[in-house]
Amino acid sequence: MRSGEIMNEAPDAAVVASATDIAIAAAEEAGAAIRAGLREALQVRAKGADGDLVTQLDLLAEDIILRRLREAFPGHAILAEESGRHGGAQDSWCWVVDPLDGTNNIAVGLPVYSVGIALCHAGTPVVGVVHEPTTDRTWWAVRGGGAFGPHGRIRGLARERKRSAPTLAWLQGYSVGSADPVARGLRLTLEANARRVIQLWSPLLCWMMVSRGDIDGFVGYRAGVIDLPAGSLIARESGIRITDFDGAPLDERIDPADGGVDFLAGTGEIPHDLALLVKSAADVRVSGLAR
Repeated sequence: MRSGEIMNEAPDAAVVASATDIAIAAAEEAGAAIRAGLREALQVRAKGADGDLVTQLDLLAEDIILRRLREAFPGHAILAEESGRHGGAQDSWCWVVDPLDGTNNIAVGLPVYSVGIALCHAGTPVVGVVHEPTTDRTWWAVRGGGAFGPHGRIRGLARERKRSAPTLAWLQGYSVGSADPVARGLRLTLEANARRVIQLWSPLLCWMMVSRGDIDGFVGYRAGVIDLPAGSLIARESGIRITDFDGAPLDERIDPADGGVDFLAGTGEIPHDLALLVKSAADVRVSGLAR
């Protein structure tokens, strides 16, 4: 995230409204193609040296989304998971596309995955769309206009918390190795203080769960930026607080050059409580585990 910068001008409302409709249609078309493609043999190959994977469905979904975006907004820049950055004459507008968030799940036969599309203006997310192909559900948000889903407006803060311990989601970036001492300490601390810590391998769905109030909080350590803008915008617009590990509000703006983003998200005092856990995790030392 970049700090200390201010958007020079408000984004064009007509562009934002049109972009919302196009992004929803593109995400749902890509989701339908993924569902249909899963009836065929899956082609899986390694992507990079960090254990990430890519399938023909990632590439198919990305092609569908990019075609839709280029037809509607030819001057906009695009940052896509599989094909990288595509420049545009109007670089102040940039689409961020995660065509298949949950490739590792699909590769092992778990039907837990999603499609994410966001539009940023001067680095700030102004439209966010998340689609879950398995249930054909879509969630979306417009900056300052609220978050919505299949059953209308999402209001995460309206839910009461009655659990003795929180249910949390955990995300660590692909660059985080198994021997990373910070990740080890955080995981142990969270698991010792939570009712349950889940790791879906589809961060966008975790954002939807915390936005709807299905879980209490979400912790990300060195998370990648591709799936961050769509999910975090929907969460913010539903009333979720998002902070850094020190408990300070997390800057909304996206910097593709960031090596990873640390964040805490939840309702009410959850981010504050999580920040205290993060602080205590710094004193945890884990020994006897293979590096």
